[in-house]
Amino acid sequence: MESYDHARVEAKWRRIWEQRGDYRTPLDDFDQSFYNLMMFPYPSAEGLHVGHIIPFAGGDIFGRWRRLHGDNVFEPMGFDAFGIHSENYALKIGEHPAVVMRRAVNNFRENQLKRIGSMFDWDHEVNTADPSFCRWTQWLFVQLFKSGLAEWREGAVNWCPSCKTVLADEQVEQGRCERCHSVVETRYLRQWWLKITRYAQQLLDALDTLDWSESTKIMQRNWIGRSEGATILFDLEGCRRKDVTVYTTRPDTLYGATFLVIGADHHELDDFVLDDREKRGAVNAWRNRLPPATEEPDFSVGMDLGSRAVHPLTGERLPVWVAPYVLGGYGTGAIMAVPGHDERDWAFARAHTLPIVQVISGGDLKGAAYAGEGLMMNSAGFDGLPSEDGRSRVIEKLRERRRGDASVQYKLRDWLISRQRYWGPPIPIIHCAKDGPVPVPEEDLPVLLPEVEDFRPTGTGTSPLATVDEWVNVRCPKCGEAARRETDVSDTFLDSSWYFLRYPSTDFDDVAFDPERTAGWLPVDMYIGGNEHAVRHLLYARFVMRALHDLGLVDAAEPFTRFRAHGMIILEGAKMSKSRGNVLNPDEYIERYGADTFRLFMMYLGPYTAGGDFRDAGIKGMSRLLNRVWRVAQLATSDGPHDDRKERRRHRHIKEVDDDIAQLHYNTAIASINTFAVELDQEAAAGAARSIDADTLLKLLAPFAPFISEELWERTGHDDSVHARGTWPAYDAELARPQRVTVAVTVNGKVRGQLEVDAGTASDELERQALTLPRVAALLDGNQPRKVVAVVDRIVNIVV
Repeated sequence: MESYDHARVEAKWRRIWEQRGDYRTPLDDFDQSFYNLMMFPYPSAEGLHVGHIIPFAGGDIFGRWRRLHGDNVFEPMGFDAFGIHSENYALKIGEHPAVVMRRAVNNFRENQLKRIGSMFDWDHEVNTADPSFCRWTQWLFVQLFKSGLAEWREGAVNWCPSCKTVLADEQVEQGRCERCHSVVETRYLRQWWLKITRYAQQLLDALDTLDWSESTKIMQRNWIGRSEGATILFDLEGCRRKDVTVYTTRPDTLYGATFLVIGADHHELDDFVLDDREKRGAVNAWRNRLPPATEEPDFSVGMDLGSRAVHPLTGERLPVWVAPYVLGGYGTGAIMAVPGHDERDWAFARAHTLPIVQVISGGDLKGAAYAGEGLMMNSAGFDGLPSEDGRSRVIEKLRERRRGDASVQYKLRDWLISRQRYWGPPIPIIHCAKDGPVPVPEEDLPVLLPEVEDFRPTGTGTSPLATVDEWVNVRCPKCGEAARRETDVSDTFLDSSWYFLRYPSTDFDDVAFDPERTAGWLPVDMYIGGNEHAVRHLLYARFVMRALHDLGLVDAAEPFTRFRAHGMIILEGAKMSKSRGNVLNPDEYIERYGADTFRLFMMYLGPYTAGGDFRDAGIKGMSRLLNRVWRVAQLATSDGPHDDRKERRRHRHIKEVDDDIAQLHYNTAIASINTFAVELDQEAAAGAARSIDADTLLKLLAPFAPFISEELWERTGHDDSVHARGTWPAYDAELARPQRVTVAVTVNGKVRGQLEVDAGTASDELERQALTLPRVAALLDGNQPRKVVAVVDRIVNIVV
């Protein structure tokens, strides 16, 4: 028998599959359609790292399994090609990002993704930087603009001084840029925002209907951040502003409000300052000297604005302060400070010697704020009322005085999509002095990037596109007067918010997504990706899908029926990522061991949704498994008389692997396949291995190791493909059921009972059941046994 040559086998089947078009999906056949999707990569110059194999191979295993069960599986792939990562690399090496990207995409596709054995339908590849895709991203923006979901307004934004662009809230992690980890600053710029907040409650409610990883749903719920409370109106005195509204989840603590705080980044801060030129100058000088924000706020930083707020129930005049621990862009940008019952307000009050009043019983305010429930106190006519009941009673009084009402608010803020960079889709808006922002006519899309020699970010708050006069200066499509193009580009998350809609319709030039195809394939049946996108890509995609649904452009309101977050790969105790510099290239492993071996190894590292520790010593075990399968498949020729034990084993392994793949328990599925292969290898050596067992083994292995399975299927005389649709082996539930065995239970060597259990029941479970037997419990008389020895399927011996 010739030895297994993975390089020859894999090259052969890559060529044949491509020539035959095995994975070209008939997209107009909606019978048993199954849209199997993995998050597409951004094609960096470094190429894929081994962590990418987790979603790309893991998702493919599930897709191949569904195909074997009879589904018409569509499994596309593409490239998130625009964005700051590519632009920064291009700046580093002195090349144009378009050139860098073409080279990177080609490397990803031809040298890596086509080698890993995934059944990607390359006829429907998307590339977000291609004009054919960019056109429809801009079309999407125009639809959102026309429907009132895109707004150009000034606001406080997150600014990365290193990347020299604004960041969405979701791109800031603990006060730092998620890309380069620079400390984020606050700037005030006129930017484009998408009104995702209009969908906050819908997005929250629909989570209960989705079959998603619970960890992902929890992250989205927390990010949307629904809270119930009250909005309260405080009149202002001594400043230009008449009044201010604050929001609180604890209206029962209103009588404990001793001052108000305005966010230091509030865009109308001047209006809250004492109406005195000298005071306003002092406040602005103070704000300009503020250090960058830190993860933990400095409560010693703050300033009395000199104005006063009128308490809506007591009429007391409260000082109005400014401080960076309050966010000017969140809610109304102002809070009522209740230092007795809020730890941040307590810390600020202590730092500035402001009054602290207890209005809820409980705790010791000398040491900390008390945030729990209790009886209301120091609260006029509400004293003695339980705080839970006091909330509604205080709201009633505010409503009577027209000073407030019950309210629901969300932490979620609108999605900021403007980016002051070059490498991205230009936002398709023309600014006219007469007509304001006017969308580029759809027939004039796409708006392409101009060719420029210097695409470095300016750091001034404007894009480098603003310097290209011949591109910027145009006529207004509405009135024909002189106007200027929008010079910001859109965030790449706008591209990925809809790319899944484009895949089935890439062969249509006249629409972004064909209605019939979209209705037949959407929503996505299985989506696999990383939890790091829970509050970015996944939330944005849900918003865009709901907006398109409301516009009557898609039937489904949710884009992904089922989502599973894969686990992270750990290397030497740290998450594997490019930013940490601890990534490994899969090419060398595939070159040395083959894609099939590497797929098996990566899926065996640990539970799929939990991840595992990358230790490449384990890859040799998978290599031994495939060499064992290579022998078994070609030596298993016995077709002797019916063997009940072997037939039960075969059905049991089919069921085990089937159930495990359905739950993405790939590591235990591989363990079952390996056990089956070991037993068959022993039987093959004795000339007693059945061909039906070998065929079953190849079918079970096929989703995990597609190349060797296909090769051995052909070598063993089959005319069809091992991956042929609808050919997963069936099992008989009765035959697959574990057989029952009787296990003796002895105490000090004497039989005191027996257990009827499934064959193969683990020793710790046998021990647990044995110790609960009445006769054994009586002999132990409440004492612990000195020793317990359990032998699977045979005996449990207890020493007392």
